[in-house]
Amino acid sequence: MHVVADRSRESNDRSKLEGLDVLIVGAGFCGVYLLDRLRKKNFKAQIYEGGADLGGVWHWNCYPGARVDSSCWIYQLSDEELWSDWQWTELYPGYKEVRAYFKHLDKKLNLSRDVRFNTWVREANFDEDRHEWEIKAKRNDGSNVVVCTKHFIMCTGSSSKPFIPKIEGLDSFSGESSHTAFWPQGGIDFKGKHVGVIGTGASGVQVIQEASKEAAKLTVFQRTPNLCLPMGQKQLGDEDNREGKLANSEVLRNRLSTWGGIDYDIDERLAKNFSEEERDAHFEELWNGGGFRFWIGNFADMLMDEEVNRAAYDFWRNKVRGRIDSPEMAEKLAPENPPHPFGTKRVSLEQWYFEVFNQENVDLVDIKETPIERITSNGVKIGNELIYLDVLVMATGFDAVTGGLTQIDIRDKDGKTLEEKWANGVRVYQGLSNHGYPNMFATYGPQAPTAFVNGPTCAEMQGDFIVDALVYLRANGYTRMEPTAEAEESWRNLCIELAEPTLFSKADSWYMAANIPGKAREMLMYAGGVPAYIEILRDCANKGYEGYRIE
Repeated sequence: MHVVADRSRESNDRSKLEGLDVLIVGAGFCGVYLLDRLRKKNFKAQIYEGGADLGGVWHWNCYPGARVDSSCWIYQLSDEELWSDWQWTELYPGYKEVRAYFKHLDKKLNLSRDVRFNTWVREANFDEDRHEWEIKAKRNDGSNVVVCTKHFIMCTGSSSKPFIPKIEGLDSFSGESSHTAFWPQGGIDFKGKHVGVIGTGASGVQVIQEASKEAAKLTVFQRTPNLCLPMGQKQLGDEDNREGKLANSEVLRNRLSTWGGIDYDIDERLAKNFSEEERDAHFEELWNGGGFRFWIGNFADMLMDEEVNRAAYDFWRNKVRGRIDSPEMAEKLAPENPPHPFGTKRVSLEQWYFEVFNQENVDLVDIKETPIERITSNGVKIGNELIYLDVLVMATGFDAVTGGLTQIDIRDKDGKTLEEKWANGVRVYQGLSNHGYPNMFATYGPQAPTAFVNGPTCAEMQGDFIVDALVYLRANGYTRMEPTAEAEESWRNLCIELAEPTLFSKADSWYMAANIPGKAREMLMYAGGVPAYIEILRDCANKGYEGYRIE
């Protein structure tokens, strides 16, 4: 869900609604899972969603090539009632199929009756006397709504605040232009046009692959090479779905026992204990398996030992260079020396990305060597050259993990916003809740396993903890739940300690909050893995929600 903070004064058509137990912001996987579970526990719950339909990021992400990077077998909710009569057509589904899946969920669970679409949450204040939140929102028709709720759950996701860098003249471009996160639902036609794509992250890779097939000329503006892996895409028929369903119960149950919440795990062995030939044979096996196996299924020391990591990078580089015709282009896309340790930035999956740069209609501009000087009405100026464009695509990523939360004016009892609280470093107990903001939870956010798990997995493990906590409060007559400052600080220190032995700090990634100017550079993820995280949540609940102040 994309949420915009709008602090304008309410108009006279303001209405105030009372009596919600829980207000959820965002109708992606986390939001709809929570809504269903809360209703089954007899909570009066609603979702406010800025989009016109369910799906969260999959409502907004409709740019060419947008698709998931987890296999369909784990990119779904685990309730057999929801997958037993659902058919997947691709191993890695595109956005249209994921949207269809959300319609399937809606049909099964009647979710939409409790979702207020086209409604943008913009302000939230906790009433200390009444132990409830007052939430202000604006609808697309311009009307305002204020709702009072006992509990407030932010399900805005990890990628809901697009980042658009400050480039001189950007607003002056007269052709068609869009950030991938704001892509028009009706699409943009690339056919026969001069297309420029700024950015080579996950969305950039996907757009570039599709644009290369239709554009008369495609220019890619690259700052950092994307060390992406082969997706291993596959079309699925009836037999594939039959076999998948036979394995589904075990696969979906076992995903919570793997470090990344997927259907394979980190290899516990250390590469340094094997010969070079044995190590490379293992690399080859992982590579041929496709997907994230070469990243998340690799040796345990690959993300900790620089020598092992360099061996993995060299293997990757040699595989990729074999697909690129020009030695000069190969050096730009898969340089001799790594731009950062392999896997310390979010790994993207590709299908024919590197072959794109063998085409005569595709150019690559290294903007580290030749920076963008400015955008003009009809193109991009680099040095003394103007690159003419009909279409400009901004694939420049997101103010990830924290941005979806801080862009809303959420204030504690003293009037301090989350953005102000986190100015000198993020503090989120268990990646779920904040000291000073009682009765508020946030899913798929900072200091959780967010970057290392997919949406459905995170929705279930965090959602179950939240629902059980609210049931506990209700059963014991409590009305207020808030983590202590000490518990919050201890959790922050744990996240930092878990990251210290790794190579993550050596990359300027959104994991490290390093992609946004002015943002404090720090590890934003819990890197201990899904099983350890679930055990921590379970232990917390068994000890009467240790670390929380409950009244």
